[in-house]
Amino acid sequence: MEKATIDLKRDGKDLSGRVHQLPCCVKHDGPASVSHYFKPKHKGVGEDEGLPLQEAHFRGRLLQGTTLPLPHGYSGFVLSKSSPPTSDENSHSWDTKATFQDITYWNHDYSPSQNDELFRAFHWLTVAKALHNPVTPEELASSSVTL
Repeated sequence: MEKATIDLKRDGKDLSGRVHQLPCCVKHDGPASVSHYFKPKHKGVGEDEGLPLQEAHFRGRLLQGTTLPLPHGYSGFVLSKSSPPTSDENSHSWDTKATFQDITYWNHDYSPSQNDELFRAFHWLTVAKALHNPVTPEELASSSVTL
């Protein structure tokens, strides 16, 4: 059975405002001068959804995006694989390199919407918490159900 250890220290670099989800796959794993080439611009608030809009271009394609805060009680972590504390070959270990509290997601050619997958996934985290939290006797007594 494989074992994994993740060290979730919060003293890493804060990347809030600099984490992006692009609508494509970039087949590169290493350093890149992202801030030199990728320069999002604020475009106001969307007419339909009321979301703050940003616009950028990536490899000649128009991207439209918005920044979403992570739901209350959640944090984002950037992890790096490290040497496991033991010599067990079935053991994996990761260290925290950075943290973030929001993410900017991008769409090709159309404005972000509350119907986008990431937006709905974040909403689901709030719904799931409400569904799975235990009900206290006080909450049960104050509710009324008519059948």
